[in-house]
Amino acid sequence: MRVILYTGKGGVGKTTVAAATAVRCAQLGLRTLVVSTDAAHSLGDSLERELGSEPVEVAENLFAQEINALHEMEGHWDRIHDYLALLFNSQGVNEIIAEELATPPGMEEVASLMWIRRHAQRGQFDVLIVDCAPTGETLQLLAFPDVARWYLDRIFPFERAVMRVARPLVQPFVRIPLPADEIYGSIRDLLVDLESMKEVLSDSRTCTVRIVLNLEKMVIKEAQRAYTYLNLYDYQVDGVLVNRVLPEAAGDGYFADWRRAQRRYRDQVEAAFSPLPILDAQLFDHEILGTEDLAALADALFGAEDPSRVLYDSRPQRLRKQGDGYVLSLQMPFVTREEVQLVQRDDELFVSVGAYKREISLPRVLQGRVTTSAQLDQGQLAIHFGRA
Repeated sequence: MRVILYTGKGGVGKTTVAAATAVRCAQLGLRTLVVSTDAAHSLGDSLERELGSEPVEVAENLFAQEINALHEMEGHWDRIHDYLALLFNSQGVNEIIAEELATPPGMEEVASLMWIRRHAQRGQFDVLIVDCAPTGETLQLLAFPDVARWYLDRIFPFERAVMRVARPLVQPFVRIPLPADEIYGSIRDLLVDLESMKEVLSDSRTCTVRIVLNLEKMVIKEAQRAYTYLNLYDYQVDGVLVNRVLPEAAGDGYFADWRRAQRRYRDQVEAAFSPLPILDAQLFDHEILGTEDLAALADALFGAEDPSRVLYDSRPQRLRKQGDGYVLSLQMPFVTREEVQLVQRDDELFVSVGAYKREISLPRVLQGRVTTSAQLDQGQLAIHFGRA
């Protein structure tokens, strides 16, 4: 199943672009599902259809779904949620407030993202198009599988073993309920699900991310940061879609300055994101609603091309042998040397860029080797490994 994730700053029109892509894929005969993981759903408005938490057929070969995060939580977080609510309530927290606190921030989005794995397993669709939440939330969401794998490998087994031994000895002397072993079982199942999500999302042969932007300074800056962080987490970006470009006819009068600014920013986008394909869609003279309008937007963006194909194939992370050592290369566009920090601990490499940090489990061939040097050149971070 082909998976395409659309992200971008809030308000750039990514929901409309995602829906237009789905309409075109369905017209090409591909059984297509477009889903929204954004809590502020607007996919149904774009398609002019009432959508629910299960796929709804909108047109021939076209299905849509607005995931109900609360409904999903019942299936993925119920036992853990009940324990946390009990824990907070035992400390005198109001019952209603305890229920709210029992759902950690971000878990609704994680539960929503589980649908990608579920649809991949079911194999009912040829193409899955995901209208993601705005950039910041999406980046935090895509980092979850890495965090889950690290916790599952490093911390979870130790905590579970200690609690299994200590629980009967400690519980009589403390005023809080200690987690039963089945709670740890539920946590493990959740972490395993998140880890398997990574297998789907990081397979560049089937899953890619596309960034939607408008020709505005702040929007372009956020798109550049998103591209950097997506590369940091080893996700394949295969295109940039520029939405709402003023047509040439708007070059006079009131919109003259705006049109000139857009031309200048369009050159910046070309210079910044090359060699990624950059697709443009002009600002329509009416609101894009319904499948006919969405098909027109797809024509503007993709022409006669099949939007389900991988538009650009280049791995953000590569490992190669060089002499007696190895070089791990990461694409790190739009950053300076001062913004990148590297820390190696045994077989783990921690790469930090700004507020985001990724833990990379080094492959077996690098075990016993240490980082000897690193260079950042033209957006490519080369980390050299040699003998300890």
